[in-house]
Amino acid sequence: MAYERKAQEETSLSHEFEEPAQYRVVLLNDDFTTKEFVIAVLVAVFHKAQGDAQTIMEDVHRKGRGVVGSYAYDIAATRCLQVHEAAKSNGFPLRCVMERV
Repeated sequence: MAYERKAQEETSLSHEFEEPAQYRVVLLNDDFTTKEFVIAVLVAVFHKAQGDAQTIMEDVHRKGRGVVGSYAYDIAATRCLQVHEAAKSNGFPLRCVMERV
């Protein structure tokens, strides 16, 4: 009987949790950051394959913005911070933003 009650409690608790909200990370174009640096950031910070990084970089260059991926808030915020720190330490104005999906 105690086992049945515990199973019911676990089942009812599992319905109370929601998936965390997702945030799209978008790199923004500027006139100074090199294409090579953008690719390096995509590979190092976002763990993108070279080909995928190239495609995203081309979107940034041609469309003014490139979607990197969707992540939970904490991960998206941390990766944006890493991009900004890497850009600043290398003398580039590269920026990225988070957009709730």
